Amino acid sequence: MTTIYDFEAQQINGKSIALDKFKGKAMLIVNTASACGFTPQFAGLEELHKTYGPKGLVVLGFPCNQFGAQDSGTNDEIADFCQVNYGVSFTMMEKIDVNGSSAHPLYQWLCSEAPGLLGSKSIKWNFTKFLIAKDGTVLKRYAPTDTPQSLAQDIEAALAS
Repeated sequence: MTTIYDFEAQQINGKSIALDKFKGKAMLIVNTASACGFTPQFAGLEELHKTYGPKGLVVLGFPCNQFGAQDSGTNDEIADFCQVNYGVSFTMMEKIDVNGSSAHPLYQWLCSEAPGLLGSKSIKWNFTKFLIAKDGTVLKRYAPTDTPQSLAQDIEAALAS
């Protein structure tokens, strides 16, 4: 059985990270964008990181430019934007594709494990979120309109299991 721990990705600083580093922790995976109507969700994601990080939650942001070219900057520009505007201290990854033939293998797996509305296997927009259990399986997929604060109860349940 495949779990999130079978994948690795590049951090926004270019360093590779094996996701098995987070074994035993709950994870929230989000495709982000710097110039989207949902961009203010960075503040809520940072709040989740600060509140639940010490309890075992890992938040990973994956910038993506596939939706309305809303994250066209370089990885350095994206990192600066997140830090300056939202004080992001959770782990930001390098910019990736989340849909299509060039989609990152992690996102191919996430979408197959937790299809969207009507069984769709693609990501519809920025700030789609996936909650991962401590055993590395996908618990739930959330729409971009689901605010980070609205995930608190599910995160608490994931941390308690």
